[in-house]
Amino acid sequence: MKSEELRSRNGDELGDQLLALKKEQFNLRFQRASGQLENTARVRQVRRDIARIKTILGERQRAAVPA
Repeated sequence: MKSEELRSRNGDELGDQLLALKKEQFNLRFQRASGQLENTARVRQVRRDIARIKTILGERQRAAVPA
């Protein structure tokens, strides 16, 4: 997922996407622990997508608060 796609979404959509990615990350952790994880690269992708969303939400929050 590219940051341009994420920036075009509103805050509610980003929050929903963040929740979905955290659930996926949780499931991937369990799959890795039990030896059932097939796509090991997906763990890294999900972690980075979570970071991208949190960064964009943080930027928007800082922009909304007057300095």
